Amino acid sequence: MDNQLRYQASSDSAAAKAKSPPEGAGWRDFITVTKPGIIRSNLIAAFAGYWVASGWDVQYGRLILTLLGTMLVMASACVFNNYFDRDLDMKMERTRERGLPTGRLKPNVVLMYAIVLGIAGLAVLFAFCGVLAGIFGIVGMFVYVVIYTLWLKRTSTWSTSVGAISGAMPPVIGYVAVTGTVDLGAWLLFAMLFLWQPPHFWALGIRRKEEYRAAGFPLLPVVKGVRRTKFQMIPYVALLLPVPVLMYAYDYAGIFYLVISLGLSVAWLYLTIIGFKAKDDDAWAKKNFFFSINYLTVSLIALVLNTIHG
Repeated sequence: MDNQLRYQASSDSAAAKAKSPPEGAGWRDFITVTKPGIIRSNLIAAFAGYWVASGWDVQYGRLILTLLGTMLVMASACVFNNYFDRDLDMKMERTRERGLPTGRLKPNVVLMYAIVLGIAGLAVLFAFCGVLAGIFGIVGMFVYVVIYTLWLKRTSTWSTSVGAISGAMPPVIGYVAVTGTVDLGAWLLFAMLFLWQPPHFWALGIRRKEEYRAAGFPLLPVVKGVRRTKFQMIPYVALLLPVPVLMYAYDYAGIFYLVISLGLSVAWLYLTIIGFKAKDDDAWAKKNFFFSINYLTVSLIALVLNTIHG
């Protein structure tokens, strides 16, 4: 009888807890909704773009303002993404505990947060980093929020490839903040980040394809299958090979960067190709995903350290 009472009390307590209103939002919720992991990696890319364009002759005040403007614009786009995806985030295990799905953050508060961040970021870019930097900031936001989040992410397997345009904007913003022009250097930096993103994200998509399927996202591994996704990863990784070669050939970076980045590109291509022989797709995709992170980080660090002096 005592056990029954204890069990009933426990059940009542759990039910009451489930029905209780969510706790108020904390500062961590406002940080999390900006997707700090994405911001961190893209700030490294923006820094690299600025550094390469400067050729070690860096105006540090302008650099800080460029990174600040880029960070605010990216944060705004990510907050908009969370705002518009709040219904879908409730369906995925890895996102359902975020501030919006749980109700800790109110939608109107998040929407205003996104607008304020975007206005502040674009104001900094246009005022202190040049018109081109501001324009590319707008392009990045528009592609990520409107084309990717509101349209393709819900309707097409092309969402990852087209969305990569926005992810490739930070190094270009950093570059044009110095040069004020779009030349080969800007295009090579764009290519590096653009080509890197689809295979990186598809590796994650393979691991979590059932979550994406349950949420209704038409991600490539969900719609076309894992084998087709492996095939589609190959040209993106293969096209990364000429990037360090051209960076070296046109005197943007030295031999140190060429050897490291080209070697990493070849290794990533090999790892991607042998995926067809993998007995455990999940284990292979996990290894590919983490290699892609290291590829970008090490390549960008090597590029910065081995930038040719202007």
